Amino acid sequence: MVLRTGNPAIENVSPQELYDVICGAASQDPRQVQASTKRLKEMSEMFGTYDALHEIAATRSLPLSVRQQSIIQFKNTALAHWRSRRYLSDEQRVRIRGRCSAFLDEPDDTIAACNEVIVAKIARQDFPSNWPSLLSDLRTAINSHLQLWHASPDVDEKASRILFRSLRILNEIVKEFSTIKMIPGIKVMARLVEELHLELFGHYAKLASSYTSLNPSSINSRRLEKDLVLGHIVMKSLVKMLEEFFGNCAVQLQTLSEIRINLVMALPPSATQLLALDQLTRHVRLFGKFFRRLQQLAVQRFVGLPMSNDLVLYYWSKVVQAANSPSDFIADSPRAVFPVRFLVQALVLFKENLAQWTPVRKNGTVNENVLNREFVESAVGLLVTKFMLLNPSDLDSWMADPEEWVIVEDRENDQWEYEIRGCAERVLMALVAQYPQYVVPLLETTFNQVIGQPTVDLPSIIQKEAVYCAIGRCPTRLKDVIPFQQWLEHTLMAEARETNPNYPIIKHRIAWLIGKWVSELDLPLSNSAVWDVLTHLLQDRGPGGDPVVRLTAASALRECIDTQGFDADVFAPFLPIVVVELVKILAEADNLEGKRRIANSLNIVIERADRRIIPLIGVIAESLPRLWSEAEDDWAFKGSLLTTVEAMLKSSKESSVSLSGIVVALVRESFSPAAQLHLEEDGLNLWLTALQNTTTIESVGGTPGLLELFPTAVGLLAGNLEVLHKIISIIESYLLLDVNRILQLSAQDLFRAYSTAFAHAVTTNLKSMLMSFEMIFQLAPSQLWGEALHLSGLFGTLLQPLLDDNASDRNMFLRLMAAAAMSQNKPEPHVWESVLDQWMLRFDNMAEPRYRKLTAMAIANLVSSGRPEVLQRLAIEIFNLWIDVFAEMKEAREITSQEGVGSPLSLLWDQDEPPDSFFVGTENTAEHSRRKALLDNDPVRTVQLTSFIATRLQETEAAVGGGQVLQSTYLEKADPAVLKQIQSALTGGL
Repeated sequence: MVLRTGNPAIENVSPQELYDVICGAASQDPRQVQASTKRLKEMSEMFGTYDALHEIAATRSLPLSVRQQSIIQFKNTALAHWRSRRYLSDEQRVRIRGRCSAFLDEPDDTIAACNEVIVAKIARQDFPSNWPSLLSDLRTAINSHLQLWHASPDVDEKASRILFRSLRILNEIVKEFSTIKMIPGIKVMARLVEELHLELFGHYAKLASSYTSLNPSSINSRRLEKDLVLGHIVMKSLVKMLEEFFGNCAVQLQTLSEIRINLVMALPPSATQLLALDQLTRHVRLFGKFFRRLQQLAVQRFVGLPMSNDLVLYYWSKVVQAANSPSDFIADSPRAVFPVRFLVQALVLFKENLAQWTPVRKNGTVNENVLNREFVESAVGLLVTKFMLLNPSDLDSWMADPEEWVIVEDRENDQWEYEIRGCAERVLMALVAQYPQYVVPLLETTFNQVIGQPTVDLPSIIQKEAVYCAIGRCPTRLKDVIPFQQWLEHTLMAEARETNPNYPIIKHRIAWLIGKWVSELDLPLSNSAVWDVLTHLLQDRGPGGDPVVRLTAASALRECIDTQGFDADVFAPFLPIVVVELVKILAEADNLEGKRRIANSLNIVIERADRRIIPLIGVIAESLPRLWSEAEDDWAFKGSLLTTVEAMLKSSKESSVSLSGIVVALVRESFSPAAQLHLEEDGLNLWLTALQNTTTIESVGGTPGLLELFPTAVGLLAGNLEVLHKIISIIESYLLLDVNRILQLSAQDLFRAYSTAFAHAVTTNLKSMLMSFEMIFQLAPSQLWGEALHLSGLFGTLLQPLLDDNASDRNMFLRLMAAAAMSQNKPEPHVWESVLDQWMLRFDNMAEPRYRKLTAMAIANLVSSGRPEVLQRLAIEIFNLWIDVFAEMKEAREITSQEGVGSPLSLLWDQDEPPDSFFVGTENTAEHSRRKALLDNDPVRTVQLTSFIATRLQETEAAVGGGQVLQSTYLEKADPAVLKQIQSALTGGL
């Protein structure tokens, strides 16, 4: 049976077959699941499938697994086609919306959760126009069942279920509309806020009234736990629409927070069933999320809200209280007195609000609402001595997995809003930025105290590490009060060589600190002190050495080397040690993310070392096969290895020939079916870099040569438009290296690939391909490309646009024109006329002087052929074209003599200064010289135009039987003034 519509016939779904397929998809038999999944995908294209799926999910007499599978399939597929008449009729959409309400008392949580998403997504498209009763139905269900909830401590299970499901659906709807940025959606959100916020706030206030009864004896109350869950759901909706109730929320947060802290402190250690406490903790954190969201949206508006200052200072008071409490009061647990996530919220809110307490505002006015010196110094001391210290769990993680510890620490630096130590560091940075007059002297005093004290026991080492961390976070503020070079040479160098088994804690921070100060301040590295310290830490494997220190030193080296102040000559004596140690650490690392970081450091070393890396290429290259094999499917690390080889190629330049075998193997690996999606871009970059820096494409020393990859380039040219621009550059590099060899082996295949690409390429790539043709015609004799150009069909492809729109080797062009006319079954004169019409028409559109001169020369060559189709245009069109070019060149010469070579017109016609695009980023490579040679031998630059045209006119006379024949047959009607201009120009030497 089929459904007839305006579109091609669409098959109706068979409900029974669909049910059988869903049963198969929900079975435990893998083969049946696979077959059913395939058939289900086919049936999803049938009319009525989505309605039938929803009906199966709503039929409670069916097996639960089948119903779950049905609603999951509906959620994942139907919503994207909700408005399509191909899949659903209006009547079916009405039925589906009606069934959604039936799921309010659904016993299964999975089905109910899917229904929440489904209702919200449909509401986004249908509310209020096609589903006007949605909001009123939900409010009725919520209000009536909340009355039952408050009226009796024992509400039946069905009523309780409807209440929870309705509130969750409402939250999903509000969440959905809160993300819409278009005007219609914003209007609907405004309506939701207007209709719901007072009602929901009333519900929350009534539910929250029971929270004050929380105490150790009631903490396990099932009813109280459910009250917390209900209040939490209501509050989730409210925080998406509330701003005017900020003050009430601030008060409520403080009340609940104090209740929670007192409750946890009063609970006995043996208490275990604490689900209500877990829910209360989440609820308190929800308020923090709400406040943080308001702060992120508009910090100035947040600052202006009632009780904003009081709220932030309350949060800070909890930070102070936590810092002065026993250490076990702070933990990443919902049952801790001060959960880490709560303290992080407090620190973030405090940090982002510091700008409002700055002594001087951005407009220069004095701010009366400031933090006093005592408060700021106390805050700094608390941060450095309490929250920036490594704790026992940090040290345990360090010992258990050093690589992972370094990665996690770096990740915390990037995600500081979620980790207490990183967050404390950012608060310190904000304090020193807003109150440098207080913080800088304090840190200077602390620094002088710390470096002058012996540090031998673990507590003093941990405290010194925190101070070093603080100094490393504020280099721009402390550079004038802390003598970094003196500190480095007199203190840090000695500490880096300390053998105390606890000193890796300090050494790790020394390496990190050096990287921060050098990179952020771009310090000039004119002496070897930095490299002395970092290379020692990188290679130290004796007492006091540690993997964390070596990994941190590797990262610090990258930061120091990748700066403007880097001096390669000062670094040169340390280069062999650094390369050997980085390769060794790379081989030892087990964590692939750690390997990527080390590889990135190695890449920077290679890049900045330039030619100094050549003696060390073997050390690096011999480790690559094993590293590549061990990486397996870690494409990011394999990409880093490709970048490593690319860096070696760039730095070794002409000496990179020895790496050709590795390049061939890696490029082939990059374009294997499994890897191409992940490594294609890196592989292309490596390939192009190898070609640009090598001196040969042939095999050297028995290793594969780059010539072996050329068939792959041809295949990509024909079949991969996404990388066409890069492939054209690769082919140009091959042509510049050995065009004759390339054409001897692959001329027809190459031109066929060009012809295929021409049919689909965008304009930018078409121009690039034409430029590569020009390169072929300039570099290679026509015997190597003429026949292939015709047999491949490429010449016909190039000619076709000219025919549809009603060279340096003249004889080859004439033969190609004749062959093209024959292959297209058109008279040869017709082909000539079409080509000449288009050529003349497009000349005025040519903006580049080089192409205008080239056209003048090409037309002169055609004139000398004696073709009557060309000569019939000589007296008017061709003479005018030549005169235009002569005039432009003469004007440029005159302006140059008057204004110098800097004038715009002289620069335009200055053939000694090619555009940057000609060299396409090949500076400092061997290919740059090859492109320069191509440019130096370009006939457009080397041939005098007037002499060239004069010679061609002499050849024309010979071709037509003499000057008299030319004059009487083709020039008789020429304007004498034009002839005089031509003759004058030809003797003028342009």
